[in-house]
Amino acid sequence: MPDPTSLFLSVVFGVIGLVAFRHGKRESNILCLLLGIALMVYPYFVNSPLATLAIGAGLTTVIWNIWDR
Repeated sequence: MPDPTSLFLSVVFGVIGLVAFRHGKRESNILCLLLGIALMVYPYFVNSPLATLAIGAGLTTVIWNIWDR
């Protein structure tokens, strides 16, 4: 059974990834699209809530910086 904190973070970063994926697809921004996919998929491979938070925050920061390119 997954840790509730990891599950919550997975849902939060999954939703952010879905938004980034849709934006990247709509605007033809391949990097944003790929980072959105990465945000939706990586929680399946990470067990630690701290690692989930760190990776998700890092990917979200990159998406935030490239959003309008």
